[in-house]
Amino acid sequence: MGASIGQSGFEQILLADDGLLPNSPLPLLLYPAVLAQGPDRAGVFERLFVDNAWQRSWRNGIYAFRHYHSTAHEVLGLAAGRVRVEFGGPTGVELEVVAGDAVLIPAGVSHLNLGASDDLLVIGAYPDGGAREDLCRATEADRAAALPRLQLVSRPARDPVLGDGGLLQAWS
Repeated sequence: MGASIGQSGFEQILLADDGLLPNSPLPLLLYPAVLAQGPDRAGVFERLFVDNAWQRSWRNGIYAFRHYHSTAHEVLGLAAGRVRVEFGGPTGVELEVVAGDAVLIPAGVSHLNLGASDDLLVIGAYPDGGAREDLCRATEADRAAALPRLQLVSRPARDPVLGDGGLLQAWS
């Protein structure tokens, strides 16, 4: 049996600017159990993202240092394992994300791997046509450079998971 897209929808989480990390006025979107178990969940996430115009995919984990992107939104699909992630910095939220879940991270929202299973496999991607993603850390210098770039990040034409749904309503 192949992987299938679940009908679970998504959760919205707002993460405010904390003075060092810009975060975003756009909510982070968590899609729980969006893909059922299957023989190639990683490949299904990659195809799903490409079909919804999210390109430049990669396979890896989540960095164990606090960082954010100021030039692109990012989607993460968990193909295997589980990970505890801090989103939005020390005053943000900690979420347990498991295989089959996806997370859409608005540009400016920090993320940090707080611990993961040995089998963690994350598929990441970025909206097609956007600028190359950068890597910013929780420093005053990175914040100062990031703030003008964040103003230039456009909203994607399609949700990476739901296509015509999800972010099109949540980010309008």
